Amino acid sequence: MSQTRYPQPFSAASCASCRDLSALGFEFSMAFQPIVDLHTRRPFAYEALVRGPNGEGAASVLAQINDANRYRFDQACRVKAIELASRLGLHKLPDCKLSINFMPNAVYRPETCIRATLEASRDFDFPVERLMFEVTEGERVEDPQHLVGIFSEYRRQGFTTAIDDFGSGYSGLNLLATFQPHVLKLDMDLTRDIGNHSARQAIVAGVLLVAERLGITVVAEGVETQSECDCLAQMGVRYIQGYLFAKPKFEGLQAGLF
Repeated sequence: MSQTRYPQPFSAASCASCRDLSALGFEFSMAFQPIVDLHTRRPFAYEALVRGPNGEGAASVLAQINDANRYRFDQACRVKAIELASRLGLHKLPDCKLSINFMPNAVYRPETCIRATLEASRDFDFPVERLMFEVTEGERVEDPQHLVGIFSEYRRQGFTTAIDDFGSGYSGLNLLATFQPHVLKLDMDLTRDIGNHSARQAIVAGVLLVAERLGITVVAEGVETQSECDCLAQMGVRYIQGYLFAKPKFEGLQAGLF
């Protein structure tokens, strides 16, 4: 059986080199969207979402990613998110996390690739324990044990781990059986108009039961209406992300939401 090969950079990137986007060949920035705690009416976290330098959609940036620059881009995203979040004062919000998406196929050795993240955390005075790293269930990972290794190292470093878009692919339960993250984010296809769909309600109820047994926090994504929020809250979902509360704000944090 062939072994998955990951890009091998000459050395682990530093925080300073990741901030220099000239080597990457294109510019990008971030927008931030809150995950709301319905109990406290405050943000549980803000997710950093990649955008073009002038707020262009993520697709315009992701289209420029290839095998040659995937590692550098993944590292640069982490540093950019931490730098911007610190500048915006996110770390001063009570118990609020910064959620960052990562590309497991860009991480060749977790303990080495994490160097720029830890350096950025120190440079921008952003507490490590307030960082959350999420990977989408739809991300194609040929070697599941590689992803488990990444998650294990991140947990060891004190990061919160999350599986994004849970329920959007076919490997979710298998992945969950292998590794239990701190957070599961329900895919928006499960939450859309959930009050009028008994099958979606049954699936979400099952996920909530499993998550409770495993000690995992559940976040519902893509919530756009009050009826969706009310239904999810009645089912026991505490954390909500979606347009109902806020759209992603380019290089900013939504104020006066709660």
